[in-house]
Amino acid sequence: MKRGLQLLILVIISVVVLAACGTEDAGGDDATYKIGASQIVEHPSLDRAYEGFQAALEEAGLDVEYDYQSAQGDQNNLKPISDGFVADNVDLIFANSTPAALSALDATKDARDIPIVFTSVTDAVASEIVESMDQPGENITGVVDLHPEAIQETVKFIDTYFPDSTVGLIYNAGESNSVTQIENVLAAGEGTTLSFEERTVANSSEVLQAANTLVSEVDLFYIVTDNTVVSALDSVVGVANEQDIPLVVGEPDSLAKGGFITFGIDYYTIGYRSGEMAVEILTGEKTTKDIPVEYPPEIQLFINKEAAEEQGVEWNAEWDESAQFVETAKE
Repeated sequence: MKRGLQLLILVIISVVVLAACGTEDAGGDDATYKIGASQIVEHPSLDRAYEGFQAALEEAGLDVEYDYQSAQGDQNNLKPISDGFVADNVDLIFANSTPAALSALDATKDARDIPIVFTSVTDAVASEIVESMDQPGENITGVVDLHPEAIQETVKFIDTYFPDSTVGLIYNAGESNSVTQIENVLAAGEGTTLSFEERTVANSSEVLQAANTLVSEVDLFYIVTDNTVVSALDSVVGVANEQDIPLVVGEPDSLAKGGFITFGIDYYTIGYRSGEMAVEILTGEKTTKDIPVEYPPEIQLFINKEAAEEQGVEWNAEWDESAQFVETAKE
């Protein structure tokens, strides 16, 4: 009887010790965190943001296991991805793009203890991802990818150096981030010499046809940071080069694929800042409620000289003083 009691006490002590060790592993110096990372499609900007996110956690010394999944451009694939993260009870979800963030938020509606950090989102408020920039919500925060002045500066550039142009816009109307940007482009164009022609696409396979239908109607293409179109940007670049139509894009990574100019940001930077937020959340320093949504750092004029030549652009000496230059990536 006494021996049985001693064994019972030993079992209880062992359970307590193991539980304590497990708690230390979950939040101590030796903790291993599981992060579900999703993005709508693979293209250079989103990929750079993910690289920056990972770098921030690595530099903070966190041991992280990533479950990375791409929806391959199909928003229908995001729900099972996000639901899978919740089922696996990940420690945090990194949502890279507006569709990915919306899907993660919906999947965690009954699991608000799973924090979400997003980036590559154009307008988090208009997309109803967060309630406000200062008070993002119960379990979500992050960094948007659209500087408040980027579109205005881009339209101003076009109006200054390509006055009286008809500008071709191609976008996926199913992406709320793209709709917001197009609305901003049209608003910025009011009172200028510019006019606009729009084409919408449902998937990347339609981008080439949309570009071709605009050739006879436009003087210049302007491709915003639409995930569907950017994933098939080579199609637009080909048309722009063949037809001598300048191609304005929404971010520097698209310049490396053959765009002419952009007022853009470095997606690695916003991904890195999102990673810093994730570190604070995972280590218990802050919660999502403590971290306001942030804008990217200042924008910069970027120009691809090779693309300018390919697209028949007459060079302006002023650009030599104001622009940072990007080269077309070699295959």
